[in-house]
Amino acid sequence: MTRTAADTRLDRWERRLERLLAAVPYLLLVVSTALSWLNGDTAWPHRLTTLGLAALTAAWIWVMGRASGVRRVVYVAGLVVLIAVLNTRGIWFASFFAFTGYLHSWWYLPGRWRLAGVTATAAVCIPGYTGRLPEPTLGGILTYLFFVAVVVALVCLFSFVGDVTTERSAERKRMVARLEETLRENAGLQTQLLVQAREAGMLDERQRMAREIHDTLAQGLAGIIAQLQAATHAEETGEDPAVRRRHLDTATRLARDSLAEARRSVHAMEPGPLQSAPLPDALARVAAEWSELHGVRSDVTATGPVRPLHPEVEGTLLRTAQEALANVAKHAGASRVAVTLSYMEDLVSLDVRDDGAGFDPVRARDGGGYGLTSMRQRVTRLAGTLEIESEPGGGTAISAAVPAVPGERADA
Repeated sequence: MTRTAADTRLDRWERRLERLLAAVPYLLLVVSTALSWLNGDTAWPHRLTTLGLAALTAAWIWVMGRASGVRRVVYVAGLVVLIAVLNTRGIWFASFFAFTGYLHSWWYLPGRWRLAGVTATAAVCIPGYTGRLPEPTLGGILTYLFFVAVVVALVCLFSFVGDVTTERSAERKRMVARLEETLRENAGLQTQLLVQAREAGMLDERQRMAREIHDTLAQGLAGIIAQLQAATHAEETGEDPAVRRRHLDTATRLARDSLAEARRSVHAMEPGPLQSAPLPDALARVAAEWSELHGVRSDVTATGPVRPLHPEVEGTLLRTAQEALANVAKHAGASRVAVTLSYMEDLVSLDVRDDGAGFDPVRARDGGGYGLTSMRQRVTRLAGTLEIESEPGGGTAISAAVPAVPGERADA
């Protein structure tokens, strides 16, 4: 935290005030002694006695003024006694130096002892103002007590105001210290969050690239290999050259499509089929190409009012359909696949059903391949759900539902 010029200036003033208050007793003692010399008895024995008492008082303040605990009570008691003795040397000590007794009584004594110290100081100073002890009459004693009470009340009032000001200043310092500590903690947390966000972003990007490679390049390469193997087989068995050429053309098309999808994946662009058609048409195109490639019938149906969705929502559904169809081709041995896209008010769902061999979903969840994991990651990333229903010999149904986040699509 950067300290302001006002904070620095206040700290500097507080340090100066502390040094000034530490020097005030000695300054008042010097002033009182000088005035006593100038306006009091001019006899040298009297002056030397006054000077000796002043020196003794200064030494007492210097040595005992730094005491702690019970020794502070001894210090204030001795200071009051010295003030009483000095008051007999002239009114100037009662007028100036007696302020030290009030000040140090309030500073050094705890609790109710403060009032006792202030009262004792006032009691020994009042005779110094009047130049004599109170008359031993009811009126004289009451007058004396009245002046003591007034002085004690005034000193306590101003001292209390000073305590409030000091406490507010101390509280301000504590608040500033807490604020600085909080800012340091926040800076540390912010750094930690930035590191975690960077690591999370890197992990998310790795997972995205892994999904894209699995859903595009891996499947494309698998299709290319299958077509090249079919072309080789056609050549070895002496089939019609047109059949071999058709397999080679299909492999070339798959390579081009895979290259284009790889470029889109690197730049985090939406899948190619979605760039030229809405989601139902893109699904129909993908399913038709898949049927042509694998020789399995596929039917695509869209229900509900078709509307443009956020590109990431449409991309997730399309990739989920591609992965589901790829799994059917690899594992199901199905003769028919039904793809249903349902537009609802708040959700859009994709269902892919086949009549293939099926599998055990529990075993697939515990040790399944990356395909199901990739689909689940894509769907849950959009706060969606993925459900799989299957049993050996009973086919498979995959249902993905994601929020129907609206979006806009430019005209192709």
